[in-house]
Amino acid sequence: MIRKHSKISIIGAGAVGATTAYSIVTQKLVSEVVIIDVNKDKAEGEAMDISHGLVAMEATNIHAGEYSDIVDSDIIIITAGIGRKPGETRLDLAKKNVGIAKDIAANIMKYYNGGVIMVVSNPVDIMTYVIQKESGLPAERVFGTGAALDSARFRYLLSEKIGVDLKNIHGFIAGEHGDSQFAVWSSVHISGMSLDSYCKKYNICIDREEIEKEVIYSGAEVIKRKGATYYAIASVVSELCNAILKNKKSIYNVSTILDESYGLDRICISTPSIVGINGVEKSILFDFSDDEFEKLAASVKQLKGMIDSLGI
Repeated sequence: MIRKHSKISIIGAGAVGATTAYSIVTQKLVSEVVIIDVNKDKAEGEAMDISHGLVAMEATNIHAGEYSDIVDSDIIIITAGIGRKPGETRLDLAKKNVGIAKDIAANIMKYYNGGVIMVVSNPVDIMTYVIQKESGLPAERVFGTGAALDSARFRYLLSEKIGVDLKNIHGFIAGEHGDSQFAVWSSVHISGMSLDSYCKKYNICIDREEIEKEVIYSGAEVIKRKGATYYAIASVVSELCNAILKNKKSIYNVSTILDESYGLDRICISTPSIVGINGVEKSILFDFSDDEFEKLAASVKQLKGMIDSLGI
């Protein structure tokens, strides 16, 4: 049920921003959606196109706007930025998109009066770090989609390999939303049964290394075939919006300032977090295995190196 008035502002009218807007409207999450883009005609066109289908959906006020229209937003979603090209890593984008992130943060804070900022633009961990730092907002108020998409891909692939509904498969990807991410195999279970136990009982053989590689490179494979990825991330963003708006306190692997209890550099990276009306309500200190913790530390080191080289 839509609250009396609820509002989401989306900065960026590219494929990800437009598909996210469409997903939010079709799921009837809010009463108002604002699309903001430097290309005003593009933002207006996307809003018009979605509006023309409202006869089959819940009444939603979807329109193009300016930064001043973010006032009273429950959620501000940032999808703007230069997209990743075939053969380019997410980290290769950093030098191009950091300046854009700083400009977006400055414009948001001219009008910001509350709400959660969700960063989708890549490289999402670095973009989230920059926007949180530049905005000066509490860390919980700014988070990135991070490895939430990778975790969805991970569960899907496991479902395909095992032959079980992915809703009954639990497990996640941690670390960078990029090449240094890793599967947290110690977290995987099928309706409460450990992965090893399930596979042993039913004579299923899984190539863990192959699955991890598929997760890491699946985005690049989609880009190679169709030029961009947007359906899957739009679905993940909508799910996160639902958790925020309904204060569900659901657990997702999103990119936020790393809990100091891990004893690693305080950068934005994905570990399990509780997501609710205030954004990241709490970071969960997960019991990583020794091997997994080493991979987390390596991922942190890689991102910290990029942050240092960018002077941010």
